[in-house]
Amino acid sequence: MHGAVCVNARAYRSVTTESTFVRRLLIGFAGAFLIVFLLLPLIVVFAQAFARGIGAYLAALTDADSIAAIVLTLKVAAIAVLLNTAFGVAAAWVVAKFEFRGKNVLISLIDLPFSVSPVISGMVFVLIFGAQTWLGGWLIDHGVRIVFAQTGLILATVFVTFPFVARELIPLMQAQGSDEEYAALSLGASGWQTFWHVTLPNIRWGLLYGILLCNARAMGEFGAVSVVSGKIRGASNTLPLHVEALYEDNMMVAAFAVASLLALLSLLTLAMKAFLEWRHGDEIAALQGGR
Repeated sequence: MHGAVCVNARAYRSVTTESTFVRRLLIGFAGAFLIVFLLLPLIVVFAQAFARGIGAYLAALTDADSIAAIVLTLKVAAIAVLLNTAFGVAAAWVVAKFEFRGKNVLISLIDLPFSVSPVISGMVFVLIFGAQTWLGGWLIDHGVRIVFAQTGLILATVFVTFPFVARELIPLMQAQGSDEEYAALSLGASGWQTFWHVTLPNIRWGLLYGILLCNARAMGEFGAVSVVSGKIRGASNTLPLHVEALYEDNMMVAAFAVASLLALLSLLTLAMKAFLEWRHGDEIAALQGGR
C-alpha cells in the first residue's frame, strides 16, 4: 500500500512539476504576450494623446462634444449598472434559492448576450423600436423616442451587460445554500431583514465584482450603441463613438486623448479591484474558493 502511494506521488510530481527552463519559457511567453497586446498599445495611446503637449490634450477633453460624450457615457453606465444590479440580485436569488420548471431556460436567457453579437442586438432594437415599425411609430406619436435617442443607448447597454452581475452571484449563492436564511426566518426575521442582514453580507464581494465588470463593459460598449445612437455629436455619442468620430475626421490627437480617458477609467476599475483584494484578501479568497 505504501509503495503504491509513493508511486502515485512520483507520477503526480512527474506530471505537474516542470523543469526550470520550461517554467521560465512559459512565464516569458505570458509576459511577452501581455507586453505586446496590452502594455504596448496602452503606452501608444497615451504617447499619441500627449504628442502635441498637455494643452492640446486638455483642449480635446474640454471640447463641448467631448464633455457631452463623457456626461452621456457616465449617465448610461450608471443607469445600466443600477438596473443590472437589481436584476442580477433578483435573478441569482430565484435561480439559487428555488426549484421551478424552466430554470435552465432562464439561465440560458441570462447568458444570451454573451453569444449574440452586440451589433445584432442593436439591430434588434432598431427593428422593434424604429420609426418604420408599428411599435416605434406609435411611441414616436406619443412623444417617446427610443432609437437615435438616449433611451435606446440605455436599453442597448443594459442588454449587453445584464449577465455580469447575475453570473457572478448565481454560483456563489448556489454554493452558500439557504441554511442561514432558513435559520434567520425561523428566529422571526422578515424576508427583507433576512436579505439585508444575512444574504447581502454573504454576497457583497461577488456583487461588487459583478458591478465593476458591468460598469467597465457599459462604459466601453461600442457595437450595440453605435447602431441605435445615430451618432449625433453632442447628443447621442458616447465616448467610444466619439473616438471613432474624431478618428474619421483625422483628428488623431483628440481621438487618442479621448481614448486615453477610457483607458484611465479601465485602469481605475482595475485599481479598485486590486484594492479590494488587498484590503479584504481573506474574504475574497473564501469567495473564490466557494465558487
